Amino acid sequence: MIKLPNLPFRSVRGVSLIELMVAITLGILVALGIVNIFNTTSSSSLVQAQLARLQEGGRFAMTALTNDLRMANAQYCSNMGGQSAALSNGAMTLDRYLRSPKVIVSGATLQSALQDVTTTWGTKSGSNTYPASPTAPFILPAWYAMRGYDCTATACTPVDPAPGSGTNVIPAQGTATGNRVVGSDVLTLRYLDGTRGWTLDGTSSKMTVASQVVSSLTIVPKTGEPLLTDIKSGDLMLLTDCNAGQVFSAKVSGGSITPDSNYVSVSQPTGVSPRLFDFNRDYQTITYYLQVVDDNDGNKTGALMRRQNGVSSEVIRGVERLDFLYGVMDATGNTSFRSATDIDSATSCASSSPSVLGTDPGCLWRSVQSVEVHLLMDGQKPLYALSTGDLQYQYYGDAAITGLASPDDTNRAVKPSQQGFDNHMLRREFTTLVAVRNYNP
Repeated sequence: MIKLPNLPFRSVRGVSLIELMVAITLGILVALGIVNIFNTTSSSSLVQAQLARLQEGGRFAMTALTNDLRMANAQYCSNMGGQSAALSNGAMTLDRYLRSPKVIVSGATLQSALQDVTTTWGTKSGSNTYPASPTAPFILPAWYAMRGYDCTATACTPVDPAPGSGTNVIPAQGTATGNRVVGSDVLTLRYLDGTRGWTLDGTSSKMTVASQVVSSLTIVPKTGEPLLTDIKSGDLMLLTDCNAGQVFSAKVSGGSITPDSNYVSVSQPTGVSPRLFDFNRDYQTITYYLQVVDDNDGNKTGALMRRQNGVSSEVIRGVERLDFLYGVMDATGNTSFRSATDIDSATSCASSSPSVLGTDPGCLWRSVQSVEVHLLMDGQKPLYALSTGDLQYQYYGDAAITGLASPDDTNRAVKPSQQGFDNHMLRREFTTLVAVRNYNP
C-alpha cells in the first residue's frame, strides 16, 4: 500500500464583503454602459427612421400636390390663347373667352353640378359681393377654376371653406380626430379630365346641325370611352373643341342627347376635334386640406387629404401645416407672391363680363401663374429622448421667427399644442414652386 506524504494544511477562505461589493459595483457600471450604448443606438435608430419617413412623406406629398396644381383650369385642348392686358392693380391678366366655357344654364344649376362651392351667388365674401345668379348666358367665372383660403389658429379668409354642416363639406377646424387641422390653408381647384368624354368624329358619334344650331347629338362610345350609362339624370353636358366650350342641360335617351331649352341654343363648334363631356363627372373638383388623425396609441398628427368630387382620401400622414402663396405677374413682368385674400379681393379685370355678371369678384385667380407650397412634416411618433436642440425647427408661416426655434416659441403663428400635437417630434419644412400650365383662361 502506498502511503501519501503528509501535506501541510492550508486554510480555505471565501470572498470578502468588500471584494463582493467592488465586483458588484463594477458589474453594474459595465451593465449601465451597455444599456446606455443600447439606448443611444436605439434612439439614434428611431431618429434616423423618422427622418427617412419625413423625407419620403414630404416628397410624396409634394408630388401629389404638384400633379393637380399643374392641371388647374385645364379645358380640353384649348389651354392656351388670348391676349394679355394690364389690370388696375398692376397685375397682368389674359382674355378668358378662348378658354372658359360659356354657361347657358342658370348660376344655381351650375353650382348644383359642382362640389366644394363656398360662395353662392349673391352672397358676400370678404370684401367682395358676388353677383346674383345669372339668368342669361355667362362665362364660367374665374373663382371656379381655383380658389384658396388663408387660415390662422382662429379663422380663415376670405371665407370659411367649411360652411354650414352636413356631409358635403370639408371638416371644420379643431383638435379632435376628424377635424381639419388648426391653422392649415385650404385650396380648391378644378379642371376638365381630357381623358374622358366622347369624340364627335362625324360618323358614329355626330351632331345634327341646322343653321349652326345643334339640335341633337348621337353618341356611339368607342373603345376606351365612357359608357353612356355613366350619364346620370340631371347631369349637365359640355360640348367643346379647341376654341371654346358650352355647358348646357340635355335630355338623354340611350345614345341620343337632345339639348334642353336654355337661354340660347347650343351653337355648332367652330374649331377642330369637337368632343362631348359629362360636365358633372368630367369637370373635376379637387380640394386639398389637412385632417387630424391618430394611430390608436393616442398619438395625433395631420394627414394631407385630397378630396375629389366630394370624396376625401388620405394622401400621406405626418403633415402639420400647409400654406400656399400665389404668383401673379405685374405690368413690368415681375412676379409677386400673394395670399389668397389678396387674390380674391380683385373685382374688375380686363376680361370681365360686366354685361352679365355686373362684377367679376376673384377674377385675379385666372392670372395665377405659379403656386408656392409650404409643408411642415412631423415624425408622427413622439421621441421624449430628443434634446431641446433636436426639437427646434423653422417654418415659412412663422414670419416673426428668424432661424430655428422651439415648438412652443411665443412667436409661432400656430403652435403644435394649439393643433393638439405633441411637441416631442422631429419636424422639417418642405417647399416647392409649381408652374400652373393653364393660367391663361
